[in-house]
Amino acid sequence: MSTWRSLVLRIGENCSEYGGNTDYKDHLFLLQCAEHLPHKIPLYATLVGLLNLENEDFVRNIVERIHANLQAALDVGNCDRIRVLMRFLTVLMCSKVLLPSSLIVLFETLLSSAATIVDDEKGNSSWQACADFYVTCILSCLPWGGAELVEQVPEEIDRVMVGIQAYMSIRKHVSDTGCCTFEYNDERNQGDVQKDFLEDLWVRIQDLSNKGWKADSVPRPHLSFEPQLVSGKSHDFGPLNCPEQPNPPAEVTGISYGIQKHEAELKYPRRMRSLNIFPSSKTEDLQPIDRFVVEEYLLDVLLFLNGCRKECASSMVGLPVSFRYEYLMCETIFSQILLLPQPPFRPMYYTLVIMDLCKALPGAFPSVVAGAVRALFDKIADLDMECRTRLILWFSHHLSNFQFIWPWEEWSYVLDLPKWAPQRVFVQEILEREVRLSYWDKIKQSVESAPALEELLPPKGAPNFIYSAEDGDQTEHSLSVELNGMVKDRLTSHEIVSWIESKVIPDQGVDVTLRVVVQTFLNIGSKSFTHLITVLERYGQVIARICSDQDKQVLLLSEVSSFWKNNTQMTAIAIDRMMGYRLVSNLAIVRWVFLPQNVDQFHLSDRPWEVLRNAINKTSNRITDLRKEISALKKSVISATEAASKAQSELEDAKSKPTLTLVDGEPVLAENPVKMKRLQSNVNRTKESEVSLRESLEVKEALFARAVNEIEELFLFLYKNFLNVLAEPLRDTEGNLHPPREADEMAIDEEDSPAVEVDNADERPEKSHPNGKGTRNGYNVGEKEQWCLSTLGYVKSLTRQYSSEIWPYIERLDAEVFIEDVHPLIRKAVYSGLRRPTDGF
Repeated sequence: MSTWRSLVLRIGENCSEYGGNTDYKDHLFLLQCAEHLPHKIPLYATLVGLLNLENEDFVRNIVERIHANLQAALDVGNCDRIRVLMRFLTVLMCSKVLLPSSLIVLFETLLSSAATIVDDEKGNSSWQACADFYVTCILSCLPWGGAELVEQVPEEIDRVMVGIQAYMSIRKHVSDTGCCTFEYNDERNQGDVQKDFLEDLWVRIQDLSNKGWKADSVPRPHLSFEPQLVSGKSHDFGPLNCPEQPNPPAEVTGISYGIQKHEAELKYPRRMRSLNIFPSSKTEDLQPIDRFVVEEYLLDVLLFLNGCRKECASSMVGLPVSFRYEYLMCETIFSQILLLPQPPFRPMYYTLVIMDLCKALPGAFPSVVAGAVRALFDKIADLDMECRTRLILWFSHHLSNFQFIWPWEEWSYVLDLPKWAPQRVFVQEILEREVRLSYWDKIKQSVESAPALEELLPPKGAPNFIYSAEDGDQTEHSLSVELNGMVKDRLTSHEIVSWIESKVIPDQGVDVTLRVVVQTFLNIGSKSFTHLITVLERYGQVIARICSDQDKQVLLLSEVSSFWKNNTQMTAIAIDRMMGYRLVSNLAIVRWVFLPQNVDQFHLSDRPWEVLRNAINKTSNRITDLRKEISALKKSVISATEAASKAQSELEDAKSKPTLTLVDGEPVLAENPVKMKRLQSNVNRTKESEVSLRESLEVKEALFARAVNEIEELFLFLYKNFLNVLAEPLRDTEGNLHPPREADEMAIDEEDSPAVEVDNADERPEKSHPNGKGTRNGYNVGEKEQWCLSTLGYVKSLTRQYSSEIWPYIERLDAEVFIEDVHPLIRKAVYSGLRRPTDGF
């Protein structure tokens, strides 16, 4: 202890302020540690408290730096930094470094700003997300310092609690159905209003208050040093200013309100949506506040150690709590994988974290993860379509890291379900993704324990080249052989186009020509992804010449799909590359997706949806890239303009001030020709650079305007197609898509809902028999109803995923697509995706 204490007291001793020659800023690593390892904040605060006993000025500098950092974070809306710094200030107050009254002032500043935002007269309630975030920050500090505040400033903390209660009474309940992980039947929720996140946290804090502010999950190392810490000087914390939020629009309409609400939710997003996957018996000793605190620890570790996977796993299994939390840790990670509208990190990160945790806790965590998968599988029919896709991608990748081992016999009963049953489709998609990550024979071997599941394996991915045998059309076969020879002889695109236009099209027509050319080129490029790219780069002009209009592009896509009918991955890759080379437009892809043969697969396969997502992504990314390029060019134009102006000034200055020059031995005033030539050259060069940059900017702005128009037309066309294909099926089903469900068939709920009973002692699902056969006789939703459910689910998920791109065009969509006679379920899906109220605002 004496060695540890001496090291603490030596912090900062080399600073110039203390007789040394080192800048004190180099010793503020404690602040950096607290910001990047917030689960250890109580320890760091205690260290600062002990340091405060010897070096008050040094600690004052730390407090001032926190003040500056927190103000900067508030100004830009850096949510994570605001939250962490406020927690650090709270525990510094516990260690007698900060005056309790200063912390109260901070709380009341945020609370006042929050109340103003949601005030109907003075504020802008569309920015309630910001107000809720401020109040959440206050509440989340109380587990770490509530006891000390009640002891030292009881009247002030009571005033804060009363203020929070007042805020809770005037804010609007957040019914965030658009971002719920699970779909719910309307009849199931009648009369049952779920608490939103802030309401739930407020209940937990009130419970903590009633129990004397004792939280087992919060370490309190400062208590061991309290006799010493009380003798230190508590520092003041200057006032802070919360930034003003945008003014409400001049005319408040549902659309104007929704746009600002969307902006606020993007800037102040929900950090967590709790999932209660496991039965309460797994966490029965956990107090309500302890769940929140442990979730905060886990999310902090995931956030701040995202580039250090080994350290991340080590920290997650070594949290400063006295109880086991494997089940809660698993639920928290899955809540992030399935977080809507999007998780903070790429799915690969969570895959690696779960894999490392399985290795760090080999006797416990793998079975917990397996239990979570079984629980989610049992309720897959209720899972949001985007979450279902994420779960498929994660699980297939997870199994690839563990030799594709899984007790498939438990799920073999899905073969008895209809082909459209979500559980059957889920298994089918998992196997398809596994084949992508490995190879067909390996995956077939992995399901040997349930050989019947081989029926759900995708076909072997061999191409379907229609000219591979000579028993087809001899003319087309001969043309394909001739074209193949031209490619081998490395004829140019121009030469091949001349051959096509002079000899093939006149005799065979465009459709046959297109089929021959596309099939032949795809066959040449079928050996690998590199071969495909090479063919498209070398002979893309040939395809573009034949497929000059949208109708022909749709035929082209159909040929690609036919050629790769046994390989979903290559279909998606080929179409994506063709769009990248501008061989097909995004509208042509949408038309192809909505061809009858693809529409019939909407509820059976992710194949058409993957192609559609890729097309929208590429269109959206193009706008993002152009926006960045335009911003950079504008800065370059400003710099070039300044450089040209400076060069012109130097030239004019030189002309106005001639120098003395000897002529015939006599000094005369004259210009220096060498210098003038150099200055003139510099003027010409800078002006040319400025003109060139301005021309580039004009080109990029024109491309940007074109891309913006493209994406507007894309979404308009997309939603019109959704309406066309959904109208008749929804009319036939009369909107009754969900069959009545028994009480024990409730879906997994969020926040404070009852957990799903999925595990028993051996981690087998209680709702399944030992042989894996489900207790339900079958999936009791008809195919047409399931098609509607799946398609509506994709409508909602696509709308949510691209809501930022859709909101600018919502007025046109309302006027041309979402008119009065639109089916209410379609409107509900779109409005939920946009998180747009259906009954005003």
